[in-house]
Amino acid sequence: MCRINQLVMVVLFMAVCAASVYGQEPSEIIQKSYKNMEGNSSRAEITMKIVRPSWERSVSMKSWSKGEDFSMILITAPARDKGTAFLMRGNEIWNWLPDVNRTIKMPPSMMSQSWMGSDFSNDDLVRESSIVTDYTYKMLGDTTLGDYNCYRIEMHPKPDTPIVWDKVITYITKKNYLQLRAEFFDEDGIMVRTMEGSDVKEINGRLIPARMEMTPLEEEGNKTVIIYKDIAFNIDISDRFFSIQNMKRLE
Repeated sequence: MCRINQLVMVVLFMAVCAASVYGQEPSEIIQKSYKNMEGNSSRAEITMKIVRPSWERSVSMKSWSKGEDFSMILITAPARDKGTAFLMRGNEIWNWLPDVNRTIKMPPSMMSQSWMGSDFSNDDLVRESSIVTDYTYKMLGDTTLGDYNCYRIEMHPKPDTPIVWDKVITYITKKNYLQLRAEFFDEDGIMVRTMEGSDVKEINGRLIPARMEMTPLEEEGNKTVIIYKDIAFNIDISDRFFSIQNMKRLE
């Protein structure tokens, strides 16, 4: 009887440990991954390369962010788009068009449309921070990507959240919490796009994947590559910076 009790205690202990690892840790892993890439605030210089079967286009930009609610993007090249700016506050986006001296607030009907002709949507800009708050998480286990040992986590949108994906499976390194891959599935359970992180390097004291590649699987030859040229974390920046008036003055 004593040996049976001991066996029961061992099984219960293993169950508790498993619940801790696979029931609670996914949200913490997601939080750490997000904080590693964003910090409390950040300023970055970025190049976005849009690749199509018959042409390529590069867009240079500066970006600023603070927490999960504030973000600003200024296009610096090419010349025809220079000065165009985007302001994200909460779940809303404003677009400043200097050529016509006009500010546009994007309606919900435009959120699924392509951003700057890329494979990212307007909704991607707003929903990026929702990875922390708008999903439930399930640990699928461990895996490897290249030389990295990773957590494999399945994310499902919470009810009543305006997210088009049925689920997202993300791969985050056990060391440094780097997101190296995300797989996006539609309501039919079909994987429709992937995002790959690579070129892991230290920039201003923080290790990040400096290259992110979004690939729509149903459009052969299409992809969008984001390259971080420089990024500074935990900068001193006021909430007032993220205003419609300031969006028009950015340089």
